[in-house]
Amino acid sequence: MAEHDYTARVIWTGNRGEGTRHYKGYARTWNVETPGKPVIHCSNDPLLGGDPTLHNPEDMLIAALSACHMLWFLHLASDAGIVVTGYEDDPLAVGETDAKGASRFLRATLRPRITVAPGSDLKQADALHARVHDYCFIARSVNFPVDYKARYRIGT
Repeated sequence: MAEHDYTARVIWTGNRGEGTRHYKGYARTWNVETPGKPVIHCSNDPLLGGDPTLHNPEDMLIAALSACHMLWFLHLASDAGIVVTGYEDDPLAVGETDAKGASRFLRATLRPRITVAPGSDLKQADALHARVHDYCFIARSVNFPVDYKARYRIGT
């Protein structure tokens, strides 16, 4: 096994002058500032008063899960001789919040729309999705079930 380090810088931007002196006196905003990459402006989940125009941790987790799945699917498809010419996903995650305010994801469903070259074996392509979970860093790290419902289109 080889270990890998991943870093990010998270900088709270929500101090309105009095810090956290009052619960409603500060904003739940921050920036993700990774050297050499664009800044990502973030906020709390809109259900908790966050800015709905900014990314929140839940958005980023489901996007990371979807992107990791996509990259491994493309890799496995290439190895299997399946030519993918398009891939889009609209993943759906379902969460819950208990009476104390603690939240968690219950499950996620990836719903990719995949365009493949004519003559592609769609059963084989579909079987690759199950194999992705054996490799995807994010899917192997979350503690909720991840399902997929892929749809295919034959294209060029």
